[in-house]
Amino acid sequence: MIKRSLECGDNLEIMRGLPDGAVDLIYTDPPFGTGKRRRLDSIRTGEGDQIRTGFGDRRYPFEVVSTIEYRDDLPFSEYLGFLEVRLREMRRVLSPQGSLYLHLDHHAVHYARIILDEVFGPEHFLNEIIWAYDYGGRHRDRWPRKHDSILWYAKSDSWTFNRDEIDRIPYMAPGLVGPAKAARGKLPTDVWWMTIVPTNSAERTGYPTQKPLGLARRIISASSNPGDLVADFFCGSGTVGVAAQELGRRYLLVDSSAEAVAITKTRLATAGGSTDRHPGGRGTG
Repeated sequence: MIKRSLECGDNLEIMRGLPDGAVDLIYTDPPFGTGKRRRLDSIRTGEGDQIRTGFGDRRYPFEVVSTIEYRDDLPFSEYLGFLEVRLREMRRVLSPQGSLYLHLDHHAVHYARIILDEVFGPEHFLNEIIWAYDYGGRHRDRWPRKHDSILWYAKSDSWTFNRDEIDRIPYMAPGLVGPAKAARGKLPTDVWWMTIVPTNSAERTGYPTQKPLGLARRIISASSNPGDLVADFFCGSGTVGVAAQELGRRYLLVDSSAEAVAITKTRLATAGGSTDRHPGGRGTG
């Protein structure tokens, strides 16, 4: 039985080595089909031969101290084939009451919905969750794109959903619901307002597309039980593993980037966990 496993390698081959029904929940964040390389530079201000302009047009010298990047530059038709074959394996390894949360953005989510309807059956589509945030650059010629989509599919007609374990959020108009309900808060809908990981947060690893722990905690709390196996086959910085560990779940994390696996291993150890093994890059979690 897998307890805590971190694997470096091709997730398709690793999935093919798993027995049917081995995984209780998959929350995964694959490349988004942007056709580009994603890169994040960490900088140190106060020294260096490069200059950036800050508040009040003040100019600051800086130097790049580290760079992390991953590839998302497959031609789009190849990307969809890459995604489909892995989604079919994900369904196979899910337990009968298991489910998949697939995290994408506007580039490919509508294509993925069609693929998932074929793989899981349209009757097993449960939600499109909108993760909304308000950070970063803004277009001048269109509405700024400030959300991702998370498609939730069940493997069968019965699935895990722990309504009472979900974190509650404030009512927008607490005066309309009374003090008891206002104090308790309400259950989230399918639109989740949640900040990205701030640049000055202790949670931040420097991984280009790191997702907040709160996002993974909400999904894992709702759609798995203590002791269940939670998998992320594009684990990136290991957010799903850290959240699963905190919530008493087992985890299986996979990424083909040795750099991502190293970040995840360090992060899990810092959070007080260890892995069964961590034997090769497309992770974005």
